[in-house]
Amino acid sequence: MPLLRKVLLRFTIFVLLLIALYCYQTSNGRHWLVFNLQNRNANLANLTTASAATAYSVNYLSSTTNIIPQNRTNYYNVWCIFTKVASNSPMRRKFQIFTNSLLRFASVDIAFHVISDDDSRDIAAIVIQNVMVNTGKFMKVFYYNVHQLAEQLEDIVSVMSPHFSSKPGTYYSDALFFISLGLHRIAPSYQKLAAMFDADMKFRRDVKDLFEEFNKFGKEALFGLAPELTPVYRHVLYLYRNKHPMTMFGEPRHKGGYPGFNSGMILFNLERLRESRLYNEIVNKDNVKAMTEKYHFKGHLGDQDFYTLLGMERPELIHMVDCGWNRQLCTWWRDRGYADIFANYSECHSEIKLWHGNCNTPIPND
Repeated sequence: MPLLRKVLLRFTIFVLLLIALYCYQTSNGRHWLVFNLQNRNANLANLTTASAATAYSVNYLSSTTNIIPQNRTNYYNVWCIFTKVASNSPMRRKFQIFTNSLLRFASVDIAFHVISDDDSRDIAAIVIQNVMVNTGKFMKVFYYNVHQLAEQLEDIVSVMSPHFSSKPGTYYSDALFFISLGLHRIAPSYQKLAAMFDADMKFRRDVKDLFEEFNKFGKEALFGLAPELTPVYRHVLYLYRNKHPMTMFGEPRHKGGYPGFNSGMILFNLERLRESRLYNEIVNKDNVKAMTEKYHFKGHLGDQDFYTLLGMERPELIHMVDCGWNRQLCTWWRDRGYADIFANYSECHSEIKLWHGNCNTPIPND
């Protein structure tokens, strides 16, 4: 009997430990979630929403903590901002289209980094899990709290906001539009290359093909962006163009001009950014002010304005990606006094590899 009691006691303790471990790993409260997806070759017919992924909760996971996926060098790092989203918001549907197309065409392992707030994070988690079940594909998913990132990047936001915000002073809203400028400080140090996308985009090609653009970067290039396909910077540069009638800034590409960049898709050489003294000098308060004054530049599109200005002042720092990798659909400027020249800017004769439904423009079903 004493032996039996000892066995039962040990068994009871073992069961209690298992229960405690289960409760710890499945309770997430308001902390970070990390989706660790396994059993890649499982029978998809048996997958359900509940069993498609195992969610591991890590308390107070800092955005700068090095969470290193297995075989980390094989992962393609994809970033997206998904905030202030109600459960029935149109943005939820856009995010579902983006995530579904990303996974459906992907032939590589993806680490998906979602910058979000608590409520939107929960919605994103449901969307992503459903997409993984429906596509039968898996990816690592990491969440970052946008409020914490805003605090980490306060220095950059305070420099950029007065020049590139429509209504400077709303700190949280401002921070959303400048996060990309400090991604090299946010991303875990093992990440060397990354791509960031707006949530209103839809892939038509494998994201692996986009990452091939890094092989075309010049030796000084830090970023890769596709051209802006509207005359917005013709408009923004109105005063500068009046004073410099021969300038090609603000002119369409087919005339050999520079229409600016669109930040719906951005490629980052994070390794170079972390080591670049030049970039750190460029983003300081005095230099940004000097550039905006030189070009009489007052923008309203956040990081996109800065990238456009940077491309004017230091073109070697930005690699021009083919327009097919950010085929913008917005026609807002066509109806704002530029109907006669809009087609000169919006034309893109390349294969469409990534739709961008900016200005709430519907993306074609294809």
